Amino acid sequence: MDNNKPKAGLPNLKPSTIWMINFGFLGVQMAFTLQSSQMSRIFQTIGANPNDLGWFFILPPLAGLIVQPLVGYFSDRTWAPKLSGRRLPYLLLGTLVAVIVMCLLPNSGSFGLGYASIAAMSFAAVTVAFLDLSSNVAMQPFKMMIGDMVNDEQKSYAYGIQSFLSNTGAVLAAIFPFILTMFGIANTAQKGDVPMSVKLSFYVGAIILIITSLFTVLRVHEYDPATYAKYHGITEEDNEEKVGMFELLKKAPRAFWTVTLVQFFCWFAFQYLWTYSNGAIAANVWHTTDTASAGFQDAGNWYGILAAVQSIAAVIWSYVLAKLPNKFHKLGYAGSLALGAVGFGSVFYIHDKWLLLVSFTLVGIAWAAMNTYPLTIVTNALSGKHMGTYLGLFNGSICLPQIVASLASFVLFPLFGGEQTNMFLFSGIIMLLGALSVFLIKETSAEAPAEPDQIDGEI
Repeated sequence: MDNNKPKAGLPNLKPSTIWMINFGFLGVQMAFTLQSSQMSRIFQTIGANPNDLGWFFILPPLAGLIVQPLVGYFSDRTWAPKLSGRRLPYLLLGTLVAVIVMCLLPNSGSFGLGYASIAAMSFAAVTVAFLDLSSNVAMQPFKMMIGDMVNDEQKSYAYGIQSFLSNTGAVLAAIFPFILTMFGIANTAQKGDVPMSVKLSFYVGAIILIITSLFTVLRVHEYDPATYAKYHGITEEDNEEKVGMFELLKKAPRAFWTVTLVQFFCWFAFQYLWTYSNGAIAANVWHTTDTASAGFQDAGNWYGILAAVQSIAAVIWSYVLAKLPNKFHKLGYAGSLALGAVGFGSVFYIHDKWLLLVSFTLVGIAWAAMNTYPLTIVTNALSGKHMGTYLGLFNGSICLPQIVASLASFVLFPLFGGEQTNMFLFSGIIMLLGALSVFLIKETSAEAPAEPDQIDGEI
């Protein structure tokens, strides 16, 4: 066998094709970042008690846990020639719903439902659930298309581009409220109403989501079922095979489960970062817990800057990780998570907003590793059979720890004195456990199928 040929029988793709496969991810990540960076601010602004935040933050991962395996399962069996694909129809559907909900969520306090009322909280909770559900529907196709179309030799490059676009979208979304405030857009509002700087950020994010997703839909042509089967060394009937999700989990490679363990600790910690950052920064730096105060809203803007710093650090560190030889991948993975653990824990001690830049740089290093290694390790261990379903199931390694973290917060938050800063110290310990668990991973590659005829030309 010629070792220079792609391992899974997939052809080399032009760099421009790989960019287009990933381009819409920029807009999808903007939706996720606006949700994660502003959700706590929105809920506390409309009257939510910090002790109750876990109820609202449990909704997004719960939606993802349900929808992503379904998107994988059904898209494995979908072929829509007029839309040029099996994954792209789901991208279109998810984008459409996400855009609508992005315009509704920041207006949760604007419909006269009452400050801290059940109606206002319910409206915000439902819109958050639909935003995460639709964003998950839109996001999953990008991960699946890399597994479908990109060979092992180009996969690290493809996920690197995805990480770059993801973090670029995250930076833009995170700094929008800060930039808009600099241009004179109001950053405060009457009690119970979300500031206009936040509302406009969501509107701009929705527009960019539409534009970037259309680039991917119009420029990418997925493989038809026969070509996909040929390149992956399977039959067209393999993905039509009626196999239950639990049966597939039983057959999942060891790498699937060991990476899932690492993911559990990492996403547990990040759930608390998204839940408590605004309140912790407001308390430690601006010395306020009054959600209607200028200090609390300034802390929300500053958290946006910190989230941008996190994403920029992740982009830079991703290039560092990409240069590491394969034999040092575990060390790079574990070391990055350990640095992230230091970043989490340091938030507890820091009372200067500028020093927090260092903390979130370290958090960004962990974020880079979380976006670089897991999918590469898992997709390399899978064959082409049921790729979408497996990746949808693997998303449980992201959603389940967030759900567990949210439920645990009802015990941990009061146990730690009701102080949002204390949750960061605990998160640092959890992230350190994730770093240690990296050494349980054993990387494997799916057995290469017989190579099809002459496929190494670029597309």
